[in-house]
Order: sequence, then C-alpha cells, then structure tokens
Amino acid sequence: MASSYDGPWPARTVRDGFFNYFRDKNHTFVPSSSTIPYDDPTLLFANAGMNQYKSIFLGTVDPNSERGKLKRAFNSQKCIRAGGKHNDLEDVGKDSYHHTFFEMLGNWSFGDYFKKEAISFSWEVLTKLYKLPKERLYVTYFSGDPENNIPCDEESRQMWLALGMDPTHVIPSKFNFWEMGATGPCGPCSEIHVDRIGGREVPHLVDGDDPTVVEIWNNVFIQFNREEDGSLKLLPAKHVDTGMGFERIVSVLQNKMSNYDTDIFTPIMLKIQELTGARPYTGKFGAEDVDGIDTAYRVVADHVRTLSFALSDGGVPNNVGRGYVLRRVLRRGCRYVRKKLGAPIGTFFSSLMPVVVEQMGDVFPELRKKQNAIKEILDEEEESFSRTLDRGEKLFDLYAARAKEASSKELNGADVWRLYDTFGFPVDLTRLMAEELGLTINENEFEAAQERSKEASKGTFKKDKVDTVKLDVHDLAALEKNDAIPKSDDSPKFQLGNITAQVKGIYYNREFLTSTANIPDGANFGILLDRTSFYAEAGGQEHDTGNIVIDGTCDFEVTNVQAYSGYVLHSGHLKYGHLNIGDEVISSYDELRRWPLRSNHTATHILNFCLREILGDHIDQKGSLVAPTKLRFDFSHKAQIALPELAKIESMSVNWIKKNVKVYSRDVDLESGFKIPGLRAVFGEAYPDPVRVVVLGHDVDEIAKDLENPRWRSTSIEFCGGTHVAKTGDIKDFVIIEESGIAKGIRRITAVTGQEAQEATRIANEFKSRLDRIEASSGKEKDAGIKALTLELGQADISVLVKAELRDRLAAIRKAFDKQIKEKEAALNKAAVDALVTHFSTNPDSEGYFTRIDVDGNSKILQNVVAQGKKLGKAVYVFSVDVAAGKVAHANYVPDAVRTEGFDARVWASKVTEILGGKAGGKEDGAQGMGVNVGEVENAVKVARETYPVRK
Repeated sequence: MASSYDGPWPARTVRDGFFNYFRDKNHTFVPSSSTIPYDDPTLLFANAGMNQYKSIFLGTVDPNSERGKLKRAFNSQKCIRAGGKHNDLEDVGKDSYHHTFFEMLGNWSFGDYFKKEAISFSWEVLTKLYKLPKERLYVTYFSGDPENNIPCDEESRQMWLALGMDPTHVIPSKFNFWEMGATGPCGPCSEIHVDRIGGREVPHLVDGDDPTVVEIWNNVFIQFNREEDGSLKLLPAKHVDTGMGFERIVSVLQNKMSNYDTDIFTPIMLKIQELTGARPYTGKFGAEDVDGIDTAYRVVADHVRTLSFALSDGGVPNNVGRGYVLRRVLRRGCRYVRKKLGAPIGTFFSSLMPVVVEQMGDVFPELRKKQNAIKEILDEEEESFSRTLDRGEKLFDLYAARAKEASSKELNGADVWRLYDTFGFPVDLTRLMAEELGLTINENEFEAAQERSKEASKGTFKKDKVDTVKLDVHDLAALEKNDAIPKSDDSPKFQLGNITAQVKGIYYNREFLTSTANIPDGANFGILLDRTSFYAEAGGQEHDTGNIVIDGTCDFEVTNVQAYSGYVLHSGHLKYGHLNIGDEVISSYDELRRWPLRSNHTATHILNFCLREILGDHIDQKGSLVAPTKLRFDFSHKAQIALPELAKIESMSVNWIKKNVKVYSRDVDLESGFKIPGLRAVFGEAYPDPVRVVVLGHDVDEIAKDLENPRWRSTSIEFCGGTHVAKTGDIKDFVIIEESGIAKGIRRITAVTGQEAQEATRIANEFKSRLDRIEASSGKEKDAGIKALTLELGQADISVLVKAELRDRLAAIRKAFDKQIKEKEAALNKAAVDALVTHFSTNPDSEGYFTRIDVDGNSKILQNVVAQGKKLGKAVYVFSVDVAAGKVAHANYVPDAVRTEGFDARVWASKVTEILGGKAGGKEDGAQGMGVNVGEVENAVKVARETYPVRK
C-alpha cells in the first residue's frame, strides 16, 4: 500500500495519495476524458467517471485497442452536471456541496477483481491512507427487490462485517442498485458515508439529506445485464465501477463543513475579492447570507471552473444544446458579479480563470495549453452580454414593479420570454432574479410566448425566401426627393457596441409608412434609420443580424441588411410592439455573429496576400464569401495548387496570425490609394472616393506620408469597406479545408478560422487516432474500418493537407491489407485443395471427402476444393464457419455415376440445410448454401457423410 500521510491534507495531497495507492495496486492511470463527450451523443457533458468506459461495460470495445486491453484503471474524471438528466446548476450557491463542475476519483476493474477486493481497497484508502476513524463510517448495501426477483447483496454486507465494521453501521437500502439505462449492464452498489462530526451514533441520518452525514464513495458491482424484457442475466465478465467525490473527501479530511471552505476554492475566493473589492467570503447560507454576497462567491467560483474546463475541452457557448448551457452558466455568473459583487463585467471571468489554471493545470494540462483560447472566448461572450445586462435588468425591474402593483406574486410569462429573446436572459436566470423578490413565473404564459415566437420565425423564414424586401429604382428616386429620410450614416458599423438612432423610414408593400400599426403580424418589412451599427452585405461579407429595440416597448428582429445608394435597409419583422417615424431606438447588431465575420474577413486579406507571395503577382481576386462559419476566396490561377505550395500558403497565413499585428484602417483619396505599392483591389470594381484602406501592421497615416515606398509591398493592403479584427491574433487559427477549380483559370480556396479551425483540427486528430487503430487491427475488422473511414474522410471538413495525408495512408494500408488477404487466401486455398488431394491419395478407395475447412467461410475456396474433387471424380461436401458473421458456408459435388443412380446434389444440400438453417441451391451435380446455426457444423458434416449413398 502507498505510504500513509498524517495531514493536514491539502487537496493536491489527497489526489496524489489516491493515485499512488491504486498505482501500487497495479492499476493503470487513464487520463480523464473530455468534459465534452464527442463520441457519445446521449450526453451533454461527461457527468460520471464511468462515461469513458461505457464501451467496455457494453462489450462493444475493440479488444485490440488500448482500452480493450485494460484490466484495472484509476483516474480523476472531470465531470459537469449542468444540463440534461443530471443538472445541478440551479442548486449551486445555495448549499455547501452542489457544483456544476467536480472531480470524480475512481478505480475500475474490467473482468478482473470484484466485490471483495473493491471493498477492501476503499476501506484501506479511507482508514489507513486517509486515517478516517472507522467509527465515523457507515455503508449501505442493496437490500434486494423481491418483486423483480433481484436478490439482496448479502456478499457485500458480509465483506464489510469481515473488515470489522459495526453491524449497525452496515445498512440495507432498496435504492442501492445502479443501472446504465433501461437496458444494459447493471448491478448492486455499496455506498460509503461519513459522519463529519463523530462521537455519536447516527445510522438514521444516512441518506437523510443531513449535511453532517454525507456520502463520499460508491462501489458499483456490474454483474447483470438488463434484457429487453426487463429480466436480469448474469454477465460473463463482472466489472467494478467506483466513484469518490474529490471536493467532498477533501472537505472531510480538512474538517470543513463546506466544500467551498477548502483549499480547492479558497484561492478562487481570494481572487474574486481582489477583482471585485467585495467584503471577504464568510461562508453563510440562506437567510444568514443577508446581502447574498456569499452565495455570489460560491456561484462565481463554481462557474469559472466549469467554463475553464468545458472551453479547454473544445466547448463553445452558443444557442444550441451544450453550447447554450455554457452560455447560461456564463451569463448567470456575470449577473452575480454585477448585481451582488458590484464589479464591472467584460473581462471578469477571463481575469479569474488563471487561478484555476494555476491550481489544476499540472493535473489537467489542457488548461494551460488552451489558456489563451479560453480567455478569448470568455471575453467575447462576456463583453456581448455586458451590453444587454443593464438594459435587461432595468426591464426586469419594470416587470417586477408591474406585478407588485397588481398585487401579483407572478411575473408575466410573455415578459420573461422577451427578456430571453431580446436580451439573452436565460429563463433560469430570470427565475433566480424573481425568487430574490419573492416572485414566481407564469410558466404557461412563458411556453405560449415561446411557441408563438417559434411559429412567427418559421413564417418569417418562408417569407425571406420568397418575399425579400428590396428598394427598386422608383423607391430610390422617391427617397432622393424626400428630405425627411436622409442617407444612412453607417460609420458606427466599424465600432463596437450598440448606438441610439432614429426611425426615418418604414417600408412595407412598396410604400413608405409613418407607423407599423397597420402592418400584419409576422410580416416582413424594412426600416431606415438616420444612423446604424449594422453592416449591410457588401464586398463578400455577409450582412449582420440583430434587433432594433425600444426597451420594454417593441422589438424588431433584423434578419437582412442591404445598402441601396447610401440607404441602409434593415429587413425583418416585429416580435412585439409598434414603431413610428421619429421613434428613438437602439440599433443592436448580434455581436457574437459579428466576431467570426471579422476574423474571416481579415483572414481573407491574409490569404490574398499569401497567395500572391507564394504563387506570383498574377493572382487576382475573382470573388469571395465571408460568412460566420467559413471564408471562400476565388482567384485567377491556371492549375491546381500542389500540396507543398498549399502547405506554404497555410503556414504563412498562420504565421501572420501568430505575429498578432495590429489591423489599421482609414479613408484615403482614391488616386492616392492606387499609388501604394502592393495594394490589392478587385479588377473592375467601382470604389468610392475617398476609399477605405485596410492595412496589416502599418498605420495608414504612416503610409499616406510616403505613398510610393516599396516596403509597403511586404504587407497586406486592400481597399475594403468590411469589418475587421483589431489585431491578427484575434483570428486564433487558420485551416484550408478545400482547394478546387470552379471555372477555366479560376481556383477556389475555402478555409475556416477560430473555433471552426480548432474543431476541424480536433476531427482530423480523431481520424488519425482511428487510422492508427485500424492499422493495428486485422481481418474483417480492418476491412470494415478502412471502408468506413474512406467514406467518412471524403465528407469531412478538415484540413485539405491532413486529408491528403490520411488518404495516402489509407491507400497504403488498403494495398498492404489486400496483398496480405490475397496471399493468405492463396495459402488457405492451396492447403485446402492439397488436403483433398492427400485424402484421396492416402485413401484411393474413399467414396468422398466430407469435412470442415478452416477458411473463415470463404465460399470461393470451398468451390475450388469442390472443383478439385470433380476433377478426381469424387464426391465432396465441405463446410467452413465465418465466426464474425455467425454463418456457415457449405458446398458439394456429386459424381456423374452416383447422380445417374438418382442422387441429386440439391437434395443432399437440403438435408444439410435442415441442420444448419439458412438457404441452399444449385444444380444436380453441385449445390451450395449458407447456414446460420454455427454450433451445428459437426452434426452437419455427419449428416452429409451419412446421407451420401455408398456404392457397392
């Protein structure tokens, strides 16, 4: 056993002690799987230590893989319970032990040791390693379920007693039966609880939700399989799955009643105080936490851990599934920071995150590796929410005041939906804010408003496809004569954040109206503002989306933005309320959509420059697309770009990103702009005068003072009216996913940046790992793996360079495999035919050859053996089993002399089919078939021999 330690038990020592103990017990350390379970669509997040071993428990693991060879394992699994079946999000902060992120220490046995050893290990760790007094420990075991014919786990009870436990501390429980799902592996479990206080007898508090008696460890004994009909069958291999909550065992060993009082959290609490200037954390709960500041400390400390780990594993906040959960977690935390801790938000969580990295980066190195990426994502999300939090809270206060004026304890559900739809307030955040004021939410009204919004969106989507709002030449002529509707000032599109603006025009059904009052609900129409922060589609960059809002009064959802001779038309539909000419509104583009658009536009400039540098000055832009998820660039070039050149282009682009140079932009007069060496402009494009110039790494003012200096050719300089990042490092990453020809002399490159690039790299690495496993496999498994990967690789959006490398490897593996199979088949064929020849050479008077051949069910070889028998004029019936497919191939031959006496090969095959099942057919002289009863092969051989007529 690992040497014991007397305390004071810092968290790191607790974890190390557990690791060292099981390492000494011949367990293999398996690094924690990702909190994002990419290969398990049934989970939002990894929520238990056993998740990564599911394939072993289910028996679907590749026996030749590293995982398939595991017998004993241990680790600390990163777990998140913030969505789906296991969701502790709304409990965090309210008590001493709920967390959305936690570590689960675990040890596993896969068909190796079972109950006795597992129980003994946990007892030794707790009483000898951690030196917990056994008098403070209580255990539960499964008491049985007579109704469903599941026996009591008397084995576990006896094992605990044999270790010296007081019988009154060994407690039966009907709940101690663990199941993975409705069907599949399952079994009894034995939980270990500890009395935090000691010096008393408290078996009645076990499983009683008493904070002084808590469960710390669970041993699950997987010995049954739940069948489709609900019955249980013993598994051929029994497994052990255990889990001990790291935060909880640390609190017990450090003699703290709250997990948040341990050194797992105290460094985070101190940093929160430093960043916010709030009073120190005092550990109060419920009514005692009068100002709610202690609750805020706990929420923020928990949430920064969840976000740090989820984002380090590739999670991305967005509006769908786990991405939405992460957005909710961040926004919930931001609200506590602002409301309770009194600190500004925008970069708060990224400033707090380094404490988590410092504490846990050694155990989980992915935190250190991804620290910069985590910071960037947190800042983007937090900065976006910061601009709506104040507005949303003011509106919430208005709704709450309205409810109190009506003597209601319930918030209107439609108002709660608006808080989400317009300001991004997750409903659980609004519910939390309501609880603080003693209010509830009318859930029925909320669901009805949500459903109405969904239906309206469906209608708008259809209208967008067939009834796009456009200004034609007559509309523009009318606008030019109308002084009340000026051309739009869209310069704010180059800045961050919302602006106030005034409604100048409402355009519906080819008319300019003074109000939206008579426009039908859900109809598409256009709005013209005196000034706008929205980007109208231009220069290949997609338009912005967002909202034009009067807080609490109306919300116009902008789904399209187009510019017509200086008039920027915002198309969309009203979610609620009405607009009138002259109304002051907030112009609020979707910042989270704009972020990747900026990155992709600057990356397009970098790509354009690198193409010229690598391929030559003949490169001219022929078209482009800048979308949130990708960029596309069309250019003149006569031939396909060779992979080495493509690699140089990608590498040079990535280097520009790594250099993190500033991106400058300013208007210059058109004539001066064209004088700049190396300037890139689209041939035939009509540019405004003055024209906006975008430059990487050099101030435009510096260039303007020395226009014709040849050194400007060493950087990217373009005429461009698009939006761009502040510095190239904001792009994060760049991956070319396609290079193709679209017309004679025109090539196209498609690339991804940021999160999409990281996801492309992650998928590519998965392909590499799968290919490694395929290369190490054999037989039909290898063949199936090659086929599946070839198909998936062709459809994958990954680096075109990696794809080419993987295709080459796959082709080489396929060639070697086919050669191996061909050689093996030839050897098997020769051996099988030689065996028949030898049989008749040794036994010249033998009537026939009836046997099983070990050729993996290869029908072709069976036919070759039959053909050899035919040459010799001898009867043959041969069989071969395909174990993997669970089938039996069989074939026969009846010599002419026997057939003329009335014996038919088809009848002979039918006798065998009665034994093997399946089907058979053929001709009078020879038949073949495929049976399904693998276990009956020897009997079938016997029947074939006995039913063949012996000639006298």
